[in-house]
Amino acid sequence: MWNRVVMVQDTLLRHVMKQSARVLLFFLVVWILLFLFIFTNFSDQTKMAISISYSDGQHVAWDSREFKNLHLSGFAERRGPFQSRRDLKLSDSRYKQLRLRNIYKMELKRRIKKNKMKTIDNTRLLMEGLWKGNVSTNMLNQRLQQVIKDYVHVNMHKVLYKGRRNASRSRQELLCQMKRQTRLKNLDSSEQPFFRLDFQRWFPSQPLQKVYKTCAVVSSAGSILNSLMGREIDSHEAVLRFNSAPSIGYERDVGNKTTIRIMNSQILANPKYKFNSSSIYRNIALLAWDPAPYDFDLEKWYKHPDHDLFKSYIAHRESFPEQPFYILHPSFIWSLWDFVQSNTVENIQPNPTSSGFIGITVMMNLCEEVDVYEYIPSVRQSSLCHYHETYEDDACTFGAYHPLFYEKMLVLRMGTASEHDLKKMGKVTLPGFSKITCPT
Repeated sequence: MWNRVVMVQDTLLRHVMKQSARVLLFFLVVWILLFLFIFTNFSDQTKMAISISYSDGQHVAWDSREFKNLHLSGFAERRGPFQSRRDLKLSDSRYKQLRLRNIYKMELKRRIKKNKMKTIDNTRLLMEGLWKGNVSTNMLNQRLQQVIKDYVHVNMHKVLYKGRRNASRSRQELLCQMKRQTRLKNLDSSEQPFFRLDFQRWFPSQPLQKVYKTCAVVSSAGSILNSLMGREIDSHEAVLRFNSAPSIGYERDVGNKTTIRIMNSQILANPKYKFNSSSIYRNIALLAWDPAPYDFDLEKWYKHPDHDLFKSYIAHRESFPEQPFYILHPSFIWSLWDFVQSNTVENIQPNPTSSGFIGITVMMNLCEEVDVYEYIPSVRQSSLCHYHETYEDDACTFGAYHPLFYEKMLVLRMGTASEHDLKKMGKVTLPGFSKITCPT
């Protein structure tokens, strides 16, 4: 009996062990399959596609390698040691912002490069047209065309031109008209309010009237860099420079002689130009100008100049009473604008002409012959505004506030220059008024 019981127990034990082995084997197989599944999923993770869905219907997808390159992998959801596939919804706006920002940057770089090449091509065509005297404002870029239209519309100086226009005058006719209409005139104490305010003690007793044989007008344009024109410029009897343009450090290209310096009123009023302390304003004749109203109401202008011209002028005259220092009369400034508009069919900017054109006219009044450098750009033309600064803008060459584009065309029509002088040297030669013979 006992033996029978032992046999039954032994049989049951073997059966249980057999069943346990099957269960263990089953779990072992399941574990192996699970491991293989996880391992396979992990291997594919490097090629995993990550998708973003947005409420507006946009769907952007890229693989995880691109995602990593965008430095976005740190934002992905992680579970343990493995990175899982995930759909990102609108709430994950950070993904959208970074992804679209990257796309925007790449597109912006592409467009900048394309527009830069287009601008270079347009500028070359414009320069070729300018050298040939066959250009119009339609050849300017859209930004500059719009700026010109805006200034014409605003008309801040209340310009009301009533004269005739004729864009077909000959060179001789232009020179005679300029000689007749743009005679140099400075402020003096004979007019109000300067007579009442006793400006006689401030204005020089003798006008600026010395006549020079050969004169150089040196543009401040960036294109004068690497011109090697310094020695030729210094060979002239008189040299005119503009505003705060230095010669020290640039002698090879611009020379170092200065006889007259023309400045807009901002140079006097703005402390950054160091007008009362810088050596570039010493031991030379100075001419200042300010954009007065078109009707040159002197009382109104004295009270409200564009910049604090008169206070700075008096302070300088007190410190340096022997230095010849003049203020150009508003009637002279606006006579130049009238001259340009009368020879242009289009409506030019109703603002004073540039310091460059003012300087050219001053020297035509004072000199027998005037060589102008880089006012008409050479092949070195660039968007660099001034040779001594780093600011770039095509408006500095073709005009924005000033009717510079129209001025250049007239200077080219009145001047003489060989192809070499014009393109390689940026040089145009003009006769002084004393050498222009006109019919009576």
